[in-house]
Amino acid sequence: MRVKVLSRNPDDYVRETKLDLQRVPRNYDPALHPFEVAREYTRALNATKLERVFAKPFLSSLDGHRDGVNCMAKHPKSLSTVLSGACDGEVKIWNLTRRQCIRTIQAHEGFVRGMCARFCGTSFFTVGDDKTVKQWKMESPEYGEEEEPIHTILGKTVYTGIDHHWKEPVFATCGHQVDIWDEQRTSPKCSLTWGFDSISCVKFNPIETYLLGSCASDRNIVLYDMRKSTPLKKVILNMRTNTLCWNPMEAFIFTAANEDYNLYTFDMRFLESPVMVHMDHVSAVLDVDYSPTGKEFVSASFDKSIRIFPVDKGHSREVYHTKRMQHVITVKWTSDNKYILCGSDEMNIRLWKANASEKLGVLAPREKAAMNYNQKLKEKFQFHPQIRRIAQHRHLPKSIYCQIKEQRIMREARRRKEQNRRKHSKPGSVPFVPERKKHIVAVVK
Repeated sequence: MRVKVLSRNPDDYVRETKLDLQRVPRNYDPALHPFEVAREYTRALNATKLERVFAKPFLSSLDGHRDGVNCMAKHPKSLSTVLSGACDGEVKIWNLTRRQCIRTIQAHEGFVRGMCARFCGTSFFTVGDDKTVKQWKMESPEYGEEEEPIHTILGKTVYTGIDHHWKEPVFATCGHQVDIWDEQRTSPKCSLTWGFDSISCVKFNPIETYLLGSCASDRNIVLYDMRKSTPLKKVILNMRTNTLCWNPMEAFIFTAANEDYNLYTFDMRFLESPVMVHMDHVSAVLDVDYSPTGKEFVSASFDKSIRIFPVDKGHSREVYHTKRMQHVITVKWTSDNKYILCGSDEMNIRLWKANASEKLGVLAPREKAAMNYNQKLKEKFQFHPQIRRIAQHRHLPKSIYCQIKEQRIMREARRRKEQNRRKHSKPGSVPFVPERKKHIVAVVK
């Protein structure tokens, strides 16, 4: 006769101390748990609701500027240091940990058009309406010393933007042309031009550091190679591009912020059509900045809101706004991937959480485990109608809500008109144009 005996190792279920959780032996056979999916769905629904309840992204505002904030720059070595330039020529250096201004410089007469920090973090550069490029020390002057720039370069025209090389003592400025400067010289190493309009922005590629991208007011996005004396190629869009930002993880990918309310993500090797068109804003997009992971980017718009887009999605996952926030001119995603800074017309810099419902501070191991479990449940049931509806709902200001409705009606009318033309025309005379190719005029090499 065979007798089955239960044999258990006490280490598997006996608590070490009375404060430990009681261990329970479990059998994961699905036949023994017929209601598991229903239970998990309920948990996913509750997790989604709680996420929206705790979604409070706004943290604080840094006020101190006496005019609209026109540009910002991140410190390459310090997470808690941010620089901002205003329309009255004033530059402020902020400590984000204490949320206060630690230094103020009257840098230019008129607007501060652009600023960037040196790759080593010891100094930073500013350009303004007074046709000068100035280099400043990052450290405050000693007691008794005057606040003066290290170097000043007098230019012939107004400079509208500046960016520093990621590894070498070289920086680029833009105005009526793109100039490449050596820090030790007062005249540019080389000047690159293609066309005759003013250039609003120039950016170095963080991976292939000799590549540059620029946006001009004649609707061009022009790409340059610092090792050549001529530009590489350009793409012409339907409307003007305000600025662009390179993906810090994928060398050839960049996103452009356009006047036609959209953002376009391009692969610089295939400029004939964008990789993705991001449509959600209801006014001109003024600035864009990537997260350090390269998976998302944040955009600032004239419609008084900022939006967070996944790189591979056409619509935003998050929209941030406040009653007092006016046209958002500049935006930055901090290097630790946790916060977003935006500067707007009404003289304020606002600090937001990158993940609206994220709990700040130290998490206990059980809290982390619970958060990861809830996240997996939300991903598992994300396409269920009820959960999807709750997860996607965002409160919008009335002006934006009405404009979205109006644009939806206009898009539907255009689609209907095109269908009618195709229906009453000779077959093949009205071709289907995909959304990605509608906005590209030409690519010139």
